[in-house]
Amino acid sequence: MKSDQLYPKTTKEIYDKRVALAPEISEAFHNFSNAVFKEGELSEKTKQLIAVAVAHVTQCPYCIRSHTKLALKKGASKKEVMEAIWVASEMRAGASYAHAALAIDEMESIEP
Repeated sequence: MKSDQLYPKTTKEIYDKRVALAPEISEAFHNFSNAVFKEGELSEKTKQLIAVAVAHVTQCPYCIRSHTKLALKKGASKKEVMEAIWVASEMRAGASYAHAALAIDEMESIEP
């Protein structure tokens, strides 16, 4: 079943196939995910907002959709979600700016 979309729609059938191909690892990942996102020192809402930001930095469309939905479900406002995305944008841009130090160091190490 080949999709003509860039990213195929997530379905129960695809989920079941992933689990069938690596059941022990799938179970371990599911348990890990549940442990990470449960209420702790950080609220579930905060964890989902972090996930929204990270999903935008890693550019995972599936993660963006699922964690945005979960953040709203956990009580985040649309404005909070957007603010988290702006934090991700600054961090991604900031990394390019910070890594310029490597280029400057290299340029200065080369004889004119």
